[in-house]
Amino acid sequence: MSRTVLVVGGGCSGTLVSRELLRGTSDSVVLVDPSPDPGTGIAYGPAARPWHLLNSPAGTMSADPDTPGDFVDFCRLRRPTASAGDFMPRSWYGDYLRQTLDTTHRHAAGRLRIRRDRVSRIVATTGGVDVEFESGARSAADRVVLAIGAPGSGDPVARWSVGYDGRRGYVRDPWAPGALDTVPVDRPVLLLGTGLTAVDVALSLAEAGQRAPMVAVSRHGLLPNSQRRPGPPVPAQGGLPESAPSLRQLVRQLRELVRAGADWRSVVDGLRPRLDGLWAGLSPVDRDRFLRHLARHWEVHRHRMAPEIADELDRLRASGRLTVRAATVGAVTPGPADGLEVRLEHAGRVPVGTSVWTGGEVTTFGALINCTGPGRLPGSADPLVRRLLADGLVRPGPYGLGLDVDGGGALYGRDGSADGVLWAVGPPRRGRLWETTAVPEIRGQARALATRFAVREGAPSPLAVAV
Repeated sequence: MSRTVLVVGGGCSGTLVSRELLRGTSDSVVLVDPSPDPGTGIAYGPAARPWHLLNSPAGTMSADPDTPGDFVDFCRLRRPTASAGDFMPRSWYGDYLRQTLDTTHRHAAGRLRIRRDRVSRIVATTGGVDVEFESGARSAADRVVLAIGAPGSGDPVARWSVGYDGRRGYVRDPWAPGALDTVPVDRPVLLLGTGLTAVDVALSLAEAGQRAPMVAVSRHGLLPNSQRRPGPPVPAQGGLPESAPSLRQLVRQLRELVRAGADWRSVVDGLRPRLDGLWAGLSPVDRDRFLRHLARHWEVHRHRMAPEIADELDRLRASGRLTVRAATVGAVTPGPADGLEVRLEHAGRVPVGTSVWTGGEVTTFGALINCTGPGRLPGSADPLVRRLLADGLVRPGPYGLGLDVDGGGALYGRDGSADGVLWAVGPPRRGRLWETTAVPEIRGQARALATRFAVREGAPSPLAVAV
């Protein structure tokens, strides 16, 4: 029997899960997203500029697990010399996702409807849900899949401001349309964060003609590492642990592999399919220790920059246009000439080669830009997730990194039950899983979800329907 599945979110996760559901089940799909041009999401949408490159090689980015060269073939139509090891513009990947969604739509025989709207509330009913939209419309669905990406970054400046309303000179969301257009090119700029978002923002400001220095700060002062540069293939790393009795022993095993000559990137990449099992096997104490002391070090090794981006960042730093510091913000107050005075405080132990602010130095900036990345639930929840939490239909996952799910992605309610009506793919599963934000993991989850739905309904197995 055909059912209706409502997919919330029209970015990468929503596109991939819609495609798999239409290929692997007899369900009808309603994809809901407010964008006039769904399929790309924030990361690969209009905000992605030509100098923003993918952080992973093109050969890993296919939408279809069965045709790993699909995205590379797409790129060769634009650049005949493109190879699986190249780092392509993110905007190209957005075009590829849009094409994937368009193709899915054309071949879905009327089973895919794209609705330009936002879901404001979901109400449980017998055997399904009623869905309320921002537009005031209502609809029924048998299942809902949350493909909403990671939690927002929250508002760090609100914690530090003294007599400052957070409007003048502060960019809370650098991906909002036109967000960086008002940043003064002739006054110093403070980037709150040193991760991949900060890298993107620094490059965008530099391309826009930023003349005054940019300063990026975080507690550790760590920038993402670079991906491997072109060269002979590096063999897959063997001897990786499948389990570990403790975090300390796991770290020791990985260090021993690198000391023995293993390429650290191969070690990190080889761990990816094992990470969820390793994460689940750690004790609560070890997981908490990892999040407090090692998570940032892991992130800069796992989520790396394209080599070309690393080179450009090195040039910005060598020229003095960008400085990276290990510091925390103590206070933000209004400054002279529409500027902001920021007290930056020493952040403790820092990596070699990173500048340190000695306690309490006050500096005036023309703008502050929030580059802190995903926050934690419930504080960083979007309006729909806040409503779902308040209504008890979902609950925060471990450590507030995402929502609580079972092994297949069914969402747990406040009462600890997962009734198989609400599901999640991608970043909302983080916390229960660790490796759940990149395309290979998301497309695998999308395929598994379609399989699970098909088995429940006696529908054709995945790949039975060509879309």
